[in-house]
Formats: sequence, structure tokens, C-alpha cells
Amino acid sequence: MKRIFDVVAAALLLLLLSPLLALLWIAIRLSSRGPAIYRQRRVGRAGRDFELWKLRTMVAGAEHLGAGLAVDEDDPRITRIGAFLRRFSLDELPNLVNVLAGDMSLIGPRPTVRVQVDQYTPRQHGRLAVEPGITGWAQVSGRAALPWHERIELDLWYIEHWSLRLDARILLRTARLLLSGHGLYRGETGGWRPPGDS
Repeated sequence: MKRIFDVVAAALLLLLLSPLLALLWIAIRLSSRGPAIYRQRRVGRAGRDFELWKLRTMVAGAEHLGAGLAVDEDDPRITRIGAFLRRFSLDELPNLVNVLAGDMSLIGPRPTVRVQVDQYTPRQHGRLAVEPGITGWAQVSGRAALPWHERIELDLWYIEHWSLRLDARILLRTARLLLSGHGLYRGETGGWRPPGDS
């Protein structure tokens, strides 16, 4: 049932939002150099790698500049339109293609990069038991502002308590979160930090 819902909802959303995606694609290309779509290797279910699609919100090659994979609110690598896209999570819209491809679900733990997964404890590896999601329980409970281990625990709780009712609750809370913009950035204590980052 979850997979059927994912496919139907992702297909309908892509169809309905295709004009908006086209406008955003043009705006990104006109506002900064580089492709409009950003692709990054992420880790999915059972530890399999897949290519995540997003709208580019930072300067081209940003992962090799400044703070690398870590992104803070006033990060100079974020483009002007990128800040707008991030504020309303519009940069995640191409994730719908990943949902159709079967790499992701609408709801589940956010997919992480390999260097983060390599730091998981045996318990935290349980986060890879399901398809990663566009939104999830940790996303609607504090997002990047939460300490990394707390986000993982929330994801594990979701996996252990999954139900269609819980997914519906997450979708409703996601809609409210998109309006508030709360928890977009890690701040002083939230988020994952590279080894040696104090």
C-alpha cells in the first residue's frame, strides 16, 4: 500500500508541479553558473547507493568549498534563489523522480551520504531498513536543528512504529513546517558534523 501511494502521489505531484519546476529551472540557470539539477550519491535502503536529484541551491562545486557537506544559514555558497528554494523546501521537488524510480519513499528517514553512514553505530544502521524519504518523523520534529543522534533515534522510532496513520500525521505536519521554515539549518548544536569539527 505504501509503494502504491508513493507512485501515484509522486506521479500526480510531478504532473501538477511541472510548470513550477520549469520556471525554477530557468531561474536557477539565469541566476548562477552551473546546472539546474544537482545530483549527489546518497545511501538508501540496505546500504545501496543511489543518485539523489535536487534543484541546485548553491554555487557549482560547493561541496568542495568552505564547510564542505555542512551547510549553515548564512553560508556564502548559497545562491540568492537557492535561499528561496531552501526556505520552502522547493529544492527537494526532484526527489519525486527518485520516488518513482523506487530509490525513495515520500515518507521515511532522509537519505544521507556515505561518510555519515560510515559513522553509524550498529543500532543506527537500522535506519537503513526502509527506503529513505522526502519527509519523515525527524524532519517534522526539528529537522537539521536537532542533534544528529536525536534525528537518527527519531527515524528509528518511526521505523519501529510505522503505520498509514503515522504517515498521514507526518504529511500534515510537513505542510505546516513548509510554511514556518523552522529547523532548516543546524545552528550551534544541531545536525551532523564532520570528524574533528568542533
